[in-house]
Amino acid sequence: MIQINNLCKSFEDRQVLKDISTTFDNGKTNLIIGQSGSGKTVLMKCIVGLLTPETGRILYDGRDFVSMKKKEKKLLRREMGMIFQSAALFDSMSVLENVMFPLDMFSNDTYRDRVRRAQFCLERVNLTDAQGKYPGEISGGMQKRVAIARAIALNPKYLFCDEPNSGLDPKTSLVIDDLIHSITEEYNMTTIINTHDMNSVMGIGDKVSFIFEGHKEWEGTKDDVFTSTNERLNNFIFASDLLRKVKEVEVKNIEG
Repeated sequence: MIQINNLCKSFEDRQVLKDISTTFDNGKTNLIIGQSGSGKTVLMKCIVGLLTPETGRILYDGRDFVSMKKKEKKLLRREMGMIFQSAALFDSMSVLENVMFPLDMFSNDTYRDRVRRAQFCLERVNLTDAQGKYPGEISGGMQKRVAIARAIALNPKYLFCDEPNSGLDPKTSLVIDDLIHSITEEYNMTTIINTHDMNSVMGIGDKVSFIFEGHKEWEGTKDDVFTSTNERLNNFIFASDLLRKVKEVEVKNIEG
């Protein structure tokens, strides 16, 4: 579990995060949503330590990340997995070598055991047959699955995903969402996802935090979204006529 208490972050005279407090639970896909410039990316960067907040606490299962020394933060980062927006694979490495990279960096296992672990992770994302290929030889969706395999190679407690569906078609996006959700439950990880994809919100939003102009405007589950009376949230999620009609049907089903 990750707890955020009264987090504030500014750049010069502009306050980007304004006293944000929330909790991200184990075994859940916790989504952060909001308009561009709302502060959600800055929030995630603070959580993983790429930015330092002026005030507030970030607790990883009770451990205050903000007050940790450099060595302690380095150890905690070994418990984190990251899936970047662009997949961020090494073009000169094979798929297997990409997944092995964090194991080569941080694991004391033998080479054979590292290979076995990487192969297991590739099997988990249904990419065993692609292990000898290079990133340029596989599709964007397959690259994202390789990134997921690499992210779970060290069996992390915490998984961070920055726009994991960016650049993917709707069908592939659903595959990635389902994969992230099932892995989160299987390994009981605390997963945090930054996303603009409303299909992700409706599909895997165990907990949804809506950030508006730097503060937490609303939070709840994907089911709570349909009954929310928060006007800003509704304007953001149900921007299209089609989604508004979906909400109307869903509300009638709940009431009926």
